[in-house]
Amino acid sequence: MSNVSISLQGRRQRSILATSLQLVRGKPSARDWGLREFGVGAMALRRIQKELTDLGNDPPANCSAGPVGDDLFNWQATIMGPPDCPYQGGVFFLNINFPSDYPFKPPKLQFTTKIYHCNVNSNGAICLDILKDQWSPALTISKVLLSISSLLCDCNPADPLVPEIAQVFLKDRTKHDATAREWTQKYAV
Repeated sequence: MSNVSISLQGRRQRSILATSLQLVRGKPSARDWGLREFGVGAMALRRIQKELTDLGNDPPANCSAGPVGDDLFNWQATIMGPPDCPYQGGVFFLNINFPSDYPFKPPKLQFTTKIYHCNVNSNGAICLDILKDQWSPALTISKVLLSISSLLCDCNPADPLVPEIAQVFLKDRTKHDATAREWTQKYAV
């Protein structure tokens, strides 16, 4: 599993980082120029660029992320299913959209890989306090991805996005875990 994680984080991450560094060093996208021209989101852009560089230098365990094309406000992330839980062996993709007032407002994250989880609905929306009322500008996308990875093994049935799955989790953990493993094999491998 670590070999898969390394290869996912390796080539793709270096490619994304190299492309992004080119953007930062003098080949700005049209969106980048618009932001500078009007001053809207300039702070967000600087913060996102810093986080991208930090991700390249010190990526979180079993996670990777980077911009889609040349749009630094729109990223794709990958989370490897953590060991010793029903999602082990799965590769889960997420979209990340940064608002123009980031980091004062949280990024919007959404699973694009189907997952059986009480805190993730069928549209991929994620119920996680740090993406809502517990957001802090001190948080980074790296910390958010690690929190989502932790949520995979330690779901929060007290604050579910899908109450039916939370009930199965609470009443029949074996059935819940079997279904989660089945979905992981079907959609994330």
